[in-house]
Amino acid sequence: MNNTLEKFLSPAKLNGVTLQNRLIKAATFESMLDDNFNITQKCIDFHESFAKGGVGMTTLAYCAPEPDGRMQGHYMYIREEVIPQLRKLSNTVHRYGTKLSGQIAHCGGFSRNTNLQRKRPVAPSKSLNMMGIPFGLFFTEEMDENLMQEVINGFVRTAGIMKISGFDAVEIHFGHGYLLSQFISPLTNKRKDEYGGSIENRMRFPLRVLDAVRKEVGNDFPILGKITMYDDMKGGISLEDGIATAQILDKAGIDGIILSAGTSSQNPMLLFHGQSLVKGLLKFETNFIMRLGMKLKGPSMFKTYPYKELYLLEAAKKIRDAVKCNLIYVGGATEVESFEKVMALGFDFVQSGRPIMRDPAIINHLKEYGKNYVNGCDHCNTCATLMGDKEGIRCILAEWIPELNK
Repeated sequence: MNNTLEKFLSPAKLNGVTLQNRLIKAATFESMLDDNFNITQKCIDFHESFAKGGVGMTTLAYCAPEPDGRMQGHYMYIREEVIPQLRKLSNTVHRYGTKLSGQIAHCGGFSRNTNLQRKRPVAPSKSLNMMGIPFGLFFTEEMDENLMQEVINGFVRTAGIMKISGFDAVEIHFGHGYLLSQFISPLTNKRKDEYGGSIENRMRFPLRVLDAVRKEVGNDFPILGKITMYDDMKGGISLEDGIATAQILDKAGIDGIILSAGTSSQNPMLLFHGQSLVKGLLKFETNFIMRLGMKLKGPSMFKTYPYKELYLLEAAKKIRDAVKCNLIYVGGATEVESFEKVMALGFDFVQSGRPIMRDPAIINHLKEYGKNYVNGCDHCNTCATLMGDKEGIRCILAEWIPELNK
């Protein structure tokens, strides 16, 4: 085993917390909830499988900070009522030495939630809600100071609940077209006040969220941020914006930045690379208008990005050169050589979604097989289309077997 693979498998600090290795299970929407929008035992078992497999930290995905933060009305939002299950989750993964993070994400104007408490989905600017039109949610509501403070309070409350529930870190979602990313993107932020225009102004509200969460959890508690480095959309988030976003978050004291790309609502394939999601998503879409729209707009919305290893590396390297905080690489790290390369280039951690669902014991198997390890993920992206399946997200391939490595 060489030095770079040893580094990947060695303990590393993230602010006041030490992870047993440098692999973090990425937030992959579980869709394992009961009728009261709370995580089920199946969700706890799902994360336990990664903890048993030796992962450094696992991430509970899409924890909305308020009811209107849910993209759909049956998603989870964090409130005191869910604390017992959250504690059970943290206690479970801690038995294996694994840490637990919670991803706090607010959909903002990207909403099809017909159970809104407000009249409209909130957003940086008033605009058509293309995602919500088939559900009667035609427009977004531009956020004033009162709405901004309400949303900030939700992020703060959620982070506090996670901390008292035994979570070891929080991940704030600044990317993928969700609310904070809507402020960052020129396509969705058309404001003329101090929250619009320059990247510094567009980052003003996201920074207020980060600052408020920091005050709630304390200086030693790790706060990660997932950003969109670029979205490959005309007039959208450029790589220059992505670099500036990382620099601004670094200066503001964030503990680690997850370097992703694309938007869930407009260019999702940039996140994944590989086979298109359209066919699988259509299987679970029940709204006729949405199905028709996906069939008509599928080729333009779901662009073709053939899979290749480390497909976001070149952009990530530019950010590595620009900031000092921990950087977490995500995007096409499946092979041993990819983990080694990422470590050799000075990245601090790797987040993994598809490969770790393919082989939840990836860390244990890397220790056993070293450079001979073969993961076997074929990047079919079926797992990503199962978010709407009642059985929850999962790998559809046959169970990982040692014979792959012979």
